Amino acid sequence: MPSLRAFLIAVAAGAAACSREAPPPASTTPAPASSPAASVPAGPALSKVEGPRLYVSDETGGLIVVIDPIAAQVVEKISVGKRPRGLKVSRDGKTLYVALSGSPIAGPGVDESKLPPADRSADGIGVVDLATRKLVRTLPSGQDPESFDLSRDDKTLYVSNEETAEMSILDLSTGTITTRVKIGGEPEGVTVRPDGREVYVTCEEDNEVYAIDTTTTKVVGRMKTAARPRSIVFTRDGTAAFVTDENAATVTILNPAKHAAAGAIVIPKAANSQTPPRPMGAVLTPDGAQVLVSLGRAKAVAVIDAAAKKFVRTIENVGDRPWGIDISGDGTKVFTANGPSGDVSIIDLASGTVEKRVSTGGSPWAVVYKP
Repeated sequence: MPSLRAFLIAVAAGAAACSREAPPPASTTPAPASSPAASVPAGPALSKVEGPRLYVSDETGGLIVVIDPIAAQVVEKISVGKRPRGLKVSRDGKTLYVALSGSPIAGPGVDESKLPPADRSADGIGVVDLATRKLVRTLPSGQDPESFDLSRDDKTLYVSNEETAEMSILDLSTGTITTRVKIGGEPEGVTVRPDGREVYVTCEEDNEVYAIDTTTTKVVGRMKTAARPRSIVFTRDGTAAFVTDENAATVTILNPAKHAAAGAIVIPKAANSQTPPRPMGAVLTPDGAQVLVSLGRAKAVAVIDAAAKKFVRTIENVGDRPWGIDISGDGTKVFTANGPSGDVSIIDLASGTVEKRVSTGGSPWAVVYKP
């Protein structure tokens, strides 16, 4: 796959020369197209350029924001529904899935009795056709979906349902939920193990990670973490997993073979930061050598040596409360979704330099890179 550097050279050369109850089956009726007010057309030149894209969920705007990471600019916005958060691109690159929720936004400790009523009809997994860049349908998801992962064959979605302490299993061929698995309180991060045999789910309220067998759909392991586990990333061979612990400034190391914790990595407070690190999102570099962790209110990204299981360095001042994080296919650029500042950072990993902050508006939650 060509690197971003190679892509830039090619472009330059061209220019010089060019609920608890089972939901009903998913509707197959296409959703309304994005309204003009919610869509930013890519100009004639941009719309014809083949190249990488970033897809960003705007939680408050109900949009997917599409960014050209080479030009470092927004090229389109797609209306998808209420509170888009978790994102995944199918392995064939044709479809973007997005978790949608009708629950009102509320942080930890908020008195839920004072919140507006939830709109359960808004819950679902939105399906975006990346060729037409339109929402084509919304699949059932269980109540208040937040994050999810795809099976290795792209036939199944595993969805965390934060309010009902469940993981819903969605059959993409039929558009129906086949199983609901009871797990711990406030489930959030969902990651399928590299061999596809188990799916791991973080449970913020219980400070545990649940392992569910993907064949039997039974809980086969419960692993203790530090306070408020958020995301999970495995090493490429699946022999270790790293779990971000937001309220402990640590990353818990798991031994999947034993379904047990195997240590923790302390993320130190950066010299220029007034806020302790809040580990949130995580991504493995393409070569499998490093784990990158967004640090929330510390406005930074931590770099961990995956083999040595040690903290390496901090990249500071990347944006306000970076949450979602992803990396380019060649491993040179890191992307963070910075909710409060309404932008996405493009970071050079080698130098730790923020090269560009692309304004998206709204509240960007997740970011995924597509070559």
